[in-house]
Amino acid sequence: MSDFRQDFLHFALQQNVLKFGQFTTKAGRQSPYFFNAGLFNDGSSILQLARFYARSILSSGVQFDMLFGPAYKGIILAAATAMMLAEQGRNVPYAYNRKEVKDHGEGGVLVGAPLQGKVLIIDDVISAGTSVRESVEIIQQHGATAAGVAIALDRMEKGNSDHSAVQEVEQQFQIPVIPIATLKDLLQLLESDAKLAEYRQPVSAYRQQYGV
Repeated sequence: MSDFRQDFLHFALQQNVLKFGQFTTKAGRQSPYFFNAGLFNDGSSILQLARFYARSILSSGVQFDMLFGPAYKGIILAAATAMMLAEQGRNVPYAYNRKEVKDHGEGGVLVGAPLQGKVLIIDDVISAGTSVRESVEIIQQHGATAAGVAIALDRMEKGNSDHSAVQEVEQQFQIPVIPIATLKDLLQLLESDAKLAEYRQPVSAYRQQYGV
C-alpha cells in the first residue's frame, strides 16, 4: 500500500507547488524549499489535492460533522474536500464565510450549510494562525465547536517562540491540526529519492536551525 503522504509530496513537485532552491520566507529566513498551495489552480490538480485531504482526514480518525472553509483559499478546498469525502462514503455539509457582510438576499457572512456540531476547518497552511482564530470565532458565534484544522503541509518551524504556528493553534484552541504531509515526511522523501539527494543537507540543516 502506497504512503499517501509521499505520494502527495511527489504530486506537489510535479505541479511546481513544492520547489527547492533559495527562497526568502515572510519571516526573512533563507529557506531551501518553498511550498505554494495557490499553484493547485486547475480542475485536475484541485481534484487530486482534495482526494489527499479526504484521505488524510479519514486516516486521522478525527470526529467531525461538517467542513468550514475560511475565505478565500479555504472555500474551494472545503467544497472539493466535501465532494471527495462523499466519494469515500462520508457525505457531510460544508460552509464558508464572506469577507464582507451581505445585507441583501440571505444576508450575513456565511454561505452554505448552517454551522452546527463539530466543525472541521479546511485551509492550505498555518502561518500566523490568524485564519484559524477567525474561523474558530465564527464557529463558536454560531453555537458550534471547532473539531480541528486540516492543512496541506506543516513546515514544523518555529514562529516567534519555541513553538510552531501549528503547535500554538493546537495549544490555544485544544484542537488537532491534521496535515497531509509534514517537514518530516519531506525529509523522508529526500532520503529515498536519489534525484533529490542534493537537497537533503540544506533541508536538514534548515530543520536543525528552525525546526520544532
